[in-house]
Amino acid sequence: MTAAAILVALGVILLALGALVEVLDLSMAAIASLCVVFAAIELKGKYPYMVYFGISLLSVLLLPVKTPALLFALFAGYYPIVKRLLESRFSRPVSWVLKILTFEAALGLILLVCVKLFLLIEVVWQPWHLAIFPLGGVVFLLYDVALTRLITAYLYRLHQRFRFLHDD
Repeated sequence: MTAAAILVALGVILLALGALVEVLDLSMAAIASLCVVFAAIELKGKYPYMVYFGISLLSVLLLPVKTPALLFALFAGYYPIVKRLLESRFSRPVSWVLKILTFEAALGLILLVCVKLFLLIEVVWQPWHLAIFPLGGVVFLLYDVALTRLITAYLYRLHQRFRFLHDD
């Protein structure tokens, strides 16, 4: 439980950095998702969900700029959990299709929330705005590959150092 609380605090701090330096909002949401990855690998069970919900709730309530919190809550935070579930239950091509569909739905939801509910972006709709979905898909693919490589590197190089968290 203590490790999960520390991960929540670290995630909120990372998102706060993204709120203070607004250029880093997307990057900090992605980096904060590593807290959920760590919880999924080391703590297992309900803890990844608790870390995701804790970071999401506290960052939405506490941060002065909500963009990093929304990016985390509406995609980056739960994606490591979804990634693990899809990759463990489906073949590689099916999991890729489902992951891309998950991202595109999340991107649509993020845009809807930002534009309609929080009025963060003044938008006069233009047909070229639809280009955000395929371009976002390319960035998502890079994020997924980078996340996979980070997880693999962690498992090979650092996982054994945290065995005290799961000694039974």
